[in-house]
Amino acid sequence: MSQYREIITKAVVGKGRKFTQSTHTVSAQHRPTSVLGCWIINHRYEAKKVDRSVEIHGKYDVNVWYSYNDNTKTEVLTETVSYTDVIPLKYRNEELISEEQEVIARVVQQPNCLECTIASTGNKVTVEVEREFIAEVIGETKVRIAVVDTSSEEVDEDIEAELEQLDEELLQEGSNKN
Repeated sequence: MSQYREIITKAVVGKGRKFTQSTHTVSAQHRPTSVLGCWIINHRYEAKKVDRSVEIHGKYDVNVWYSYNDNTKTEVLTETVSYTDVIPLKYRNEELISEEQEVIARVVQQPNCLECTIASTGNKVTVEVEREFIAEVIGETKVRIAVVDTSSEEVDEDIEAELEQLDEELLQEGSNKN
């Protein structure tokens, strides 16, 4: 007959994932004739738990290489853009022991330029960017496990049998390499 025990441990209690496409408008010093390139660099972010979601506050630099003056001169425009992504969480376990929780946010897709176009009026360039995050919340929770009664001799015999099998496998692998 087995008994049950409760173990208090830290575990992932909530998870979420979010893919975002956003559009930013940046201002060039001169009226662009054509866009020669666009890239995103220097991505930085922080994550914090807010109610049943994780908020990610971040920023990155948008760089646009463009020509102007009828394609006779070029310039690189750099502008820092800020964003906030809210990732809803799905909770696996509602039975938390304490309110203290740790938030881990990881980038699945770094911010990437999908399209960069010249706006129809003024010195504006429109940049379409995609990014994706995954967030996990770690907290203290209870886990119930079944405890099976076995004598310590049975356990020792099982361990010895496993070790003997491992020794034989390792010897065979060693002789196959030579």
